[in-house]
Amino acid sequence: MNTKDDDKRAGNLRAALEQPIFNRALGKEVGTGVLDYEVYLKTNALYALQTCSTELTVPDEHLFQVMHQSQELWLKEIAFEVISVIDALDDRRIHEACGLLDRIVVIQQCLANEIRILQTLTPDTFQEIRRNLGNGSGLESPGYNRVLIAADAAEHAFDALVERSGLALLDLYRGGETRDEMRDGLKRVAELFVDWDEAFQAWLVAHFMLVRRTIGVHRKVRALDGFPTQALAPRMTKPLFAKLWDVRVELTQSWERDGGHAPGAPRPSAGGETAVAPPAAAPRSTERAPPPRVTDRPSAPDAVPEP
Repeated sequence: MNTKDDDKRAGNLRAALEQPIFNRALGKEVGTGVLDYEVYLKTNALYALQTCSTELTVPDEHLFQVMHQSQELWLKEIAFEVISVIDALDDRRIHEACGLLDRIVVIQQCLANEIRILQTLTPDTFQEIRRNLGNGSGLESPGYNRVLIAADAAEHAFDALVERSGLALLDLYRGGETRDEMRDGLKRVAELFVDWDEAFQAWLVAHFMLVRRTIGVHRKVRALDGFPTQALAPRMTKPLFAKLWDVRVELTQSWERDGGHAPGAPRPSAGGETAVAPPAAAPRSTERAPPPRVTDRPSAPDAVPEP
């Protein structure tokens, strides 16, 4: 049971967090909005984007807003990075494109981890927050739609580079007898696109699980946009780069079993000679040794000489 002192401590902290804070190391107040860090990052405007603490329906509404706002910023960043990816691909700067795609993959993975923070919400708490959301849904997210457009543009840029190189997607994975720097570089780019796509789908799965935990997934349960939550399931596996997944199917369909080695069979060594398989170990006997013979009487002890 909370006492008056407990309520007072919480209220004191709430009031203190709304005021500038004196930093002893700097000898200045932080939070006034005039320091270089605050001016550059516009922290006062950033903090003003969340509903005032005294107006929140429940305290967890603050978490809900912060998480979604940060997601929008990261999605915006992904789309922004793709501009540089396309520029690098158009100029055949493969190494630079790979570095940028690596960054996008990490950001996309971060998005899935952030979604899991909201899994700490209990369903009853979310039902309170949900009343404030109108008919909003993830499909209305500007960041989400930016990523879809950016991914489509990136795919076209990659396809054009592969075509200019005189190759097809399947050629990147079938390889050849000799190393080809351009083909190897394009294969690396292709795999990074797959990494991005996998992380994107993992993000959608995390969102699906959040929906399942908070409002449930059922044909009779409708999201705020009117669609049944059951309709979210097919969206999870809809890829950004379908052709890069299809090429796996093509490889498998043309695969033949011939040419391999039977398990345990001798294999040729690097010098071309067939390696001799080590001799098989002799099977261990399953027979048990006979138990020691037990006599009727213990044997007599050795004679002890008399003194």
